Amino acid sequence: MAEEFDYVIVGCGAAGSLLAARLTEDGASRVCVLEAGPKDRNPFIHIPAGFIKTLKNPDVTWQFRTAPTERTGGRGIATVQGRTLGGSSSINGMIYNRGQPGDLDSWAQRGNRGWGYEDCLPYYRRTERRIGYGEPDKRGREQGIPVTDTDWTSPLTEAFIAGCVNMGIPRNPDYNSGDQAGVGYFQRAILNGRRVSAYRAFLHKALGRPNLDLRTEARASEIILEGRRAVGVRYLRARGGEPVEVRARREVILCGGTVNSARLLQVSGIGPAWLLQQIGVEVRHELPGVGENFRDHYASRIVMRAKPGTVTLNELSKGARLAGQVLRWGAGLPSILAIVPSVVYVFWKSFEGLDQPDLQCVFTPGSYKEGQVYVLDDYPGMTAGAWQHRPESTGWVRAKSRDVFEDPEIQPNYLAHEMDRRVHLAGIRFLRRALNTPEMQPFIEAETLPGPQAQSDDELLDFAYRNGSTTYHLIGTCRMGPATDPTAVVDDRLRVHGLAGLRVVDASIMPSMTSANTYATTLMIAEKASDFIRGREAETEAA
Repeated sequence: MAEEFDYVIVGCGAAGSLLAARLTEDGASRVCVLEAGPKDRNPFIHIPAGFIKTLKNPDVTWQFRTAPTERTGGRGIATVQGRTLGGSSSINGMIYNRGQPGDLDSWAQRGNRGWGYEDCLPYYRRTERRIGYGEPDKRGREQGIPVTDTDWTSPLTEAFIAGCVNMGIPRNPDYNSGDQAGVGYFQRAILNGRRVSAYRAFLHKALGRPNLDLRTEARASEIILEGRRAVGVRYLRARGGEPVEVRARREVILCGGTVNSARLLQVSGIGPAWLLQQIGVEVRHELPGVGENFRDHYASRIVMRAKPGTVTLNELSKGARLAGQVLRWGAGLPSILAIVPSVVYVFWKSFEGLDQPDLQCVFTPGSYKEGQVYVLDDYPGMTAGAWQHRPESTGWVRAKSRDVFEDPEIQPNYLAHEMDRRVHLAGIRFLRRALNTPEMQPFIEAETLPGPQAQSDDELLDFAYRNGSTTYHLIGTCRMGPATDPTAVVDDRLRVHGLAGLRVVDASIMPSMTSANTYATTLMIAEKASDFIRGREAETEAA
């Protein structure tokens, strides 16, 4: 006999961790959480600089790759996602970035009731414990993930910020206040030198609750449907293993992330009929939008060689200097072991006359060897990157078979839209100006990537095609929208259109990209969903 719960949550990442914690608070609702990966015991998860190790570790990550296109130079690009307790919040860059109010207002304008900025602000506040400056009515102080200020700086980061200020870009005391434009140091989910994942912030302290059943190494393989209602989930412990079934009296809730939630719907017979037939799955409920509307931020990075004697992360991460940094970290002092991969932000405009920034730029006083994943250079260097806030290019995530151990086809169609190419070019040119200010000149020896030979639009685009990469901000494959929209997957209460007892609660429901990293908004979505599910807002049964 299958075990029965009130709710079965698929995925214990950012959304799943928060949602499971909220749904078990009252002690009355029995909740089962299925996580495909292991427990978060890998020590590199908890050391912020350990992301260099975890990103390449298939034990705690989904090692997805995108399908190649002409505009990625024929390359497939590693699109790693977290596969452990905490999901991507256990392996990401730890940056906390909400975006702009207009991002959410545009969701509401598309017919999604209650998703405007003012509607969502209380949920952002509820998910964070801001430690540092912030307006009381904009920032949360009492619970959630700790959001702290960068405590490690260097002469290079200070010079870069000063150069941007002299370019006319204001220093912004809090880019999460609703006014994003400016330059400064990133806020991050680090406390006392350690990463704080969503699992550690929300669910870990709830493990002793008798109404919570958390299962790791449990890969969901099928949503069980009875007619038009989801009633449970089957999962596998290993490829080819015997499926285990858990039942949901009230709801099945998908929190697997943009790739996995769409793929699980598809292999369960929910999605575009043509695709389901192609992979040999019975069509249980046709929804053409499942897996479509996929978007991601595509970044290009400029690398500078610093003058001899300049101290960058490249030098601090080796030999005796590294030993000193380890000692500082152990003593609770600022250290390179406790910084985010991108230390400085710039939110600015690609063209004059824009009302709001459409570019996110980052700077770090370190550089990586060309063609190698997070291997620091042997000489002093620095890196600046840029990407478009709201890309127009869309792609898809499509299962290749009903086997959930086979990676799906992931196609973002990076830079396919002409506007995306225009903004991307403007971002590269902005980076060059910011890296060549008078304040930076004492540190700069030469540009190594793309190099001074790349000057024309065609040359810079060719560089972007051959060297650009993901920022791991995957959204949109289960897009939220009204029932009148034939490509929408969930309604504005995150219920799957046309089915009862089934919701999606993760970044896949975002109708469009936010002007930000996706982590903060994913937490907000889960917090808001917890109110929907607990009946704190008016609910009606799905049609």
